[in-house]
Amino acid sequence: MSVEHQRCPWPTRPLDIAYHDVEWGVPVHDDHVRFEFLTLEGAQAGLSWSTVLARREHYRRAFADWDIERVAHFTPRIIERLVVDEGLIRHRGKIESTVSNAKAMLRVQHEFGSFDTYVWRFVGGTPRVNHFESMKHVPARTAQSEAMSTDLLARGFKFVGATICYAYMQATGMVNDHLVSCPRHHECAELT
Repeated sequence: MSVEHQRCPWPTRPLDIAYHDVEWGVPVHDDHVRFEFLTLEGAQAGLSWSTVLARREHYRRAFADWDIERVAHFTPRIIERLVVDEGLIRHRGKIESTVSNAKAMLRVQHEFGSFDTYVWRFVGGTPRVNHFESMKHVPARTAQSEAMSTDLLARGFKFVGATICYAYMQATGMVNDHLVSCPRHHECAELT
């Protein structure tokens, strides 16, 4: 990569770099992937993204390959087992929220046809392509993420504050916050 074309500075570890170079900012339209990222972004609250990525595969297995219907029917006994699972971030509220969020997601799917249809409304149905030159210009939250957070909370979702929602929007390509110097900025913008 030339000096003019350097990846965003935040990924520093191999797992982070692979995630940045392949997934971050790519528009998502699959509800199972959306459920995965909603869970992982909520799990990250107060932690580093590297911490979550290192546990991602274990999360996938623990939460039934992101089968929303199955997770919505997890029993208290399953939740108790997950709370002590060393492969997960052992935070009862975050684990319980994954189950309650699955239930809420099923309700949204019933109302809108898919969670994807519902969530894209917050950015007008198409990715917002930003043109930031420095990470100091990238916001932690926006009016759109605040609106999403408010609506999700009203629908019974948990761990979906405005900052988590903005990170979710970035991760799932609802906004393209790759810096303009990053080759992925143009590549992701082409996916709109």
